[in-house]
This record gives sequence, C-alpha cells and structure tokens, in this order.
Amino acid sequence: MISRPLSYVTLGVAVPAIAMLVLGALAGAYRGSDAALGLISVGLIGAAIMLARNLRALAAWARQPIGTPVPQGEGLWGNIYADIGHRFQRECEVKERLSAELGRFQQAALAMPDGVIYLADDDLIEWMNPMAEQHFDLDRRKDLRTPLPNLIRQPEFIAYLAGREYAEPLVMRSLRRRDRTLQVQVIAFAGNRRMVLSRDVSQLERLENMRRDFVANVSHELRTPLTVVGGFLETLIDGADDFSREEVIHYLKLASEQSTRMQRLIEELLTLSALETGAPAQVDEEVDAVELVEEVMRETDLLSAGRHEIRLVLDGGGALLGSRKELHSAFSNLASNAVRYTPVGGHVEIGWRTSEEGGGGEFWVQDDGIGIDPVHIPRLTERFYRVDRGRSRETGGTGLGLAIVKHILTRHQGELTVTSELGRGSRFATRFPPARVRRG
Repeated sequence: MISRPLSYVTLGVAVPAIAMLVLGALAGAYRGSDAALGLISVGLIGAAIMLARNLRALAAWARQPIGTPVPQGEGLWGNIYADIGHRFQRECEVKERLSAELGRFQQAALAMPDGVIYLADDDLIEWMNPMAEQHFDLDRRKDLRTPLPNLIRQPEFIAYLAGREYAEPLVMRSLRRRDRTLQVQVIAFAGNRRMVLSRDVSQLERLENMRRDFVANVSHELRTPLTVVGGFLETLIDGADDFSREEVIHYLKLASEQSTRMQRLIEELLTLSALETGAPAQVDEEVDAVELVEEVMRETDLLSAGRHEIRLVLDGGGALLGSRKELHSAFSNLASNAVRYTPVGGHVEIGWRTSEEGGGGEFWVQDDGIGIDPVHIPRLTERFYRVDRGRSRETGGTGLGLAIVKHILTRHQGELTVTSELGRGSRFATRFPPARVRRG
C-alpha cells in the first residue's frame, strides 16, 4: 500500500499535469496545435519548478536537527508537509517512550544488589552495572567490547561459560579477593546473547560455616557430660554392692555436677538464641547501677569462696536504662570469668563510674589472672571460642558467656573493650552512651 505522503506527492505532480493537458486540449480546439503545445509546455515547466522548489525545501528540512518545524506549503504540498510532520511527531513520541523505558530499565539494573553483564554473540561485553564491576574487578570505561573470558581467567568460569549448560549456578572464589565467594548464573536470551548474573554469597557461606561449627560444638559439649554421667551411673548399677555409701554419694555428686553443666549450657543456648534471633527486648526500665554492681559483687564473692581478694570501686551513681535481667547477666558473666581464670590468691576488681557532663557510664572487671594472648582477643565473643579448651572445661565454662555479653550490649547500645597481657591479667570494660545513663 502506498503511504499517504507518497500519495500526496503523486497527486502534487499528477493533478497539475492533468490540468495542463485539459487546458491544452481546449486551447488546441480554439487556437490550434501550436497554442496548445505552448500552453502545455508553460504549465509543465511551472509545475516542474514548483515541484523542485518543494522537494528542495523538504530535503533541506530533513537535514535539520530533530525538532525543526516542517516547511510551510500551499495546497497539496501543505497537506504533504502536515502529514509528514504528524508522522514524525508520533515516531518521536514512540522513541521518547522507548528511551524512557530503556532509561528506567538501566536505572533498575544499576541499582540491583546483584552484578549484571550483557554479552554479545562472541562473548564481548556490551554492558555491565557497578556491582558486576566490584564482583569481577572490571572497569566499564575500558572493558566494554572486550571478551569476558579474557578478563575473568578462572578455569571453572571459562568452562562454565563455554559449556552452555546453565541449569545450575556456578559457585566460585574470587582470585583477587580470596574472602569473596560468588554465585554466577548465565541466562541465554535473544538468540546467542547471554546475561551473566553474579551474587556475593560470602556472608551466607560464613553463616553456613558458623552453623556447622555450632552444631558440632553443641554436640561435643553435650556429649562429654552425658558420657560422664552415663559412665558413673553404669558403674554404680554394675557394682551396686561393691561401693560404700560415701563412694556412691561421691559418684552421684560428680554426675550432678555434669548434669548442672548441661543445664547451664542449654539455658545459655536458649538465651543466646533469643538474643540472636532478635526477640523483642524487655521494656526499658531505670536500673540502679550501684545496686546492680553491688549485687554482682556479692555473687562474685560467693563464687570465689574466699580464694580471691574481691574489690569494689564506685565512682558516681545513676541509673542504666534497659533490661535489669539482661544487664545483670552481662555483668555477672564478666565477673565470673575473672574468678574462673584468676589463680587462688589473685585480685579481682569490679567497678562502675559515670563520666562527667553526661558522658555515659562504664562497668569494668579487672583481674591479675592468667591473661589472654592479644591474638585471641578479636574472637573472644564468638560462640564456643576458647583460648584454652581444657582449662575452660575445668572451670565450668560453656564458651557462650562472652557471646551473650556482646549481644546484650548491642541491644543496649553499649560496647565491650578488652585489654589483656598474657600472664598479667585482663580488663573487660562495658561502655554505655549518655542516652542510656540517667545521672542520680
């Protein structure tokens, strides 16, 4: 079908020509053939001049920047220009809508938390987002139109890309950052083009490792006392008549100690689980800091049973805003650790101070015990992490106390700082911001 502009051009040529022929025929009938030919010639020349002028105007307009108004014409040429202008405007509107859609798509791809790379037929990079640059250490300014296998030279990735089997993602470790693990998925589209999606799963991998370690540690920590309890009970059952009353009571006491250890482990696991899963915090209350620290002091003195010199230091009063139960748990954990890891005859200092001019508050426990090698300090708050496993079990530790302390302090906007020197003792300090301290 002939388009409307082309039809208008045809009419713009045909109508004047037909009109000249009709006038020429009339002139020939009355004036003779010479007059007819002259009139037709003049008419055709005029029509040709008009056609040339309008075509030249149309060609000049086509060379102008987009948005230039179409030429003005008369008669059929006016219709031609108007129709071309309307069609051009519609096409511009469609182009603008497509450009806007493309822009929104690119903005979405740029904001994605995953890496996105578009590849041409020959694996040339056509486009990538900033996250893909980070994942693969690429540069959009210089790496576009470069084959991706030339930039990511890991054999498993090259084999995956070339294998064309993309049902399962590829998990690979970054060559330049060994602590980064990527999950890569390739999606084919539009013929031979492909899209490479990447996701940083390093944190998920660490969490999975922590989960496996946690299950293994819990199993080990529960198996040991269960084995002891089972062994004592089996011994008593098999030789019930061979043991004196004193021996039976001794074995039962040892079994009871292991049972208490298991109970404490389970209770601390439940506490830690509630803290880690974001269980709602108790309603904040104003906890008298001096009263709380004095209570922890008395409990620590009972735990020591006179084997250590326990000293209390108070510098200011005030109240802590938070959960009394959780704060008591955190403070008593630090104090009991000091007693467990300080030899008989050692010194333990428990203290509380408030800073001047509303600078917050600090609770600390300091001892002159066995101390900690600084290399272990960054990991002390990990679940079941122990500097000396054998000594920890001897003292009844579960390996969860400092992990509980860390989570409680996080819920109270506090922080834990540890300073220690091997063989000379340790200092554990908890600091609370001004918003958590009410001065008395």
